[in-house]
Amino acid sequence: MELISTKPMNETATVLIVDDEKHTREGLRLSLEDDFDCYVASNAAEALENLKNDQIDVMLTDLRLGHDDGMKLLDEALKLPRPPVCIMMTAYGSVDTAVEAMRRGAYHFVTKPLNLDEVDLLIKRALRSRTLESENKVLRQQVERKFSIEGILGQSDVMKTVLETVQQVAPTRATVLIEGESGTGKELVAHAIHNLSGRPKQKMVTVHCAALSPQILESELFGHEKGSFTGAQERRIGRFELADGGTLFLDEIGEIDASTQVKLLRALGEQIIERVGGSKPIKVDVRVVAATNKDLAKLVEEGKFREDLYWRLRVVTVQMPPLRERKSDVPVLVDHFLKEMASLNGKTAKPLGEDVMPVLMNYEWPGNVRELRTVVEHGVVMCNSTRVMLKHLPSYLSRSGSGLRVPSMMISKPGGAPAQHSVGFDLNLEKMERQFIHEALERTKNNRTDAAELLGLSRRTLQRKLKEMDMVRKKRKSETGGK
Repeated sequence: MELISTKPMNETATVLIVDDEKHTREGLRLSLEDDFDCYVASNAAEALENLKNDQIDVMLTDLRLGHDDGMKLLDEALKLPRPPVCIMMTAYGSVDTAVEAMRRGAYHFVTKPLNLDEVDLLIKRALRSRTLESENKVLRQQVERKFSIEGILGQSDVMKTVLETVQQVAPTRATVLIEGESGTGKELVAHAIHNLSGRPKQKMVTVHCAALSPQILESELFGHEKGSFTGAQERRIGRFELADGGTLFLDEIGEIDASTQVKLLRALGEQIIERVGGSKPIKVDVRVVAATNKDLAKLVEEGKFREDLYWRLRVVTVQMPPLRERKSDVPVLVDHFLKEMASLNGKTAKPLGEDVMPVLMNYEWPGNVRELRTVVEHGVVMCNSTRVMLKHLPSYLSRSGSGLRVPSMMISKPGGAPAQHSVGFDLNLEKMERQFIHEALERTKNNRTDAAELLGLSRRTLQRKLKEMDMVRKKRKSETGGK
């Protein structure tokens, strides 16, 4: 193997010259070694060995390396943890191939016979580009550290407030209530609070309250003794005990029944629980974080939620804003999701087409960040070009300026305030509700759990509304004689 290194004592950029013609290699080395630390290799194997053993800043390689393929060398070089900037050398007749190399990640190409001044200038430009890229990466990391915590992204004023609250409350023992519409990231905030709390990472237990019947929920939370009810064939440890020393996250807390509310109040106040069917008090050390997409204060006024429990839960509140109120965060979120979805789906991360971001910024996002994530994943999966275009996104985005053809005022904020759209609509509330539920089911392919989340409802509430709609339909059919 031929290896020549002329690295000086100061930090000089390194250039690897790969060519199967010795005169070309030596000519380039002699021309460049005053400005760069030069390595040379005569084939792909030697080049790869240099790339793996030394930090190469720029690789200058011929497209034709005797029996080797310079394109394959390019691919291998770009897979390395710290890939070099790659410049391809080619004969005039192979310009199309060189352009293909650029599509695959090469910085640029030069044609033979070489103009040495042109090569020198191109290498220096490539190094400046690499320096700018490194500086931009550092800046991006600084921005992410400043405007994100544990995966929560946002640079809008409302999200800065959320991030500051999370940082302030996380190390304490305070109970936290997270309020916000479905899809705003409440569970992500709960995980961030736990992860920053100093409590063991594995000691976070989640309970989705709306998914369980009252009897099952009580057993899930507090456990039960053998024989305490039909089917209780053995003792069961509840989630409070499982979370001892850690965090218990109660999602959709507004759905719990009155009996469970009483037991939960005692658990929060005294850190003592009793299993269903048992009488022995069990001491636990559990930090409770709860979340709701309902207006708990209104439920208290209506007598559907205990006031004393309400105040126990809301020692500190975190209000998650809907995405329509933090539009400035859309580009940050899209950039993050483009990379995440590309990685998850085994695809190359690609930028958005110029026509896409205005549409995303204009859309009202009734499904919030969860909907945006789904839209971006759809675009990444369906993209078959160099950019993610509007045609690669779900079709409903391009059908109208705001996405849905029906009004989304049926999606409520915590507090009951409706989400506004500028679309025209029929003021018949019953008809609007039917339209919106139909649209949500259509968009989620009849997945009722996903549809409920999109609508900002619990699955149980959606089931009830569907049942009521069916009863109304049957009644009208009966009144009209089956017509």
